[in-house]
Amino acid sequence: MRKLSIRRVDAEGAESPCPIHWIDNFAMRNFTNDAIFDDTLPIADGLLEAGHHVPLDRLQPAMEDWFRRKGYLKPTEHLNIRELSIP
Repeated sequence: MRKLSIRRVDAEGAESPCPIHWIDNFAMRNFTNDAIFDDTLPIADGLLEAGHHVPLDRLQPAMEDWFRRKGYLKPTEHLNIRELSIP
């Protein structure tokens, strides 16, 4: 499993961790609708565990789309998703 940082970036460029309930909402929605994201587990604000087959290049636009539909992200905001290195 990989640990991913999920951060909201506002229009001014300031970043903040996405609340775990946003991440959980995405994970539960995709649990039944898109098998590629089944191997994800929200663990804390701004943190998501994901299997190695979860493609980050598809995860970011999918999360942004879902967060916008739920009203979590404004049109001027986006996500910064990156894999954390674990010592």
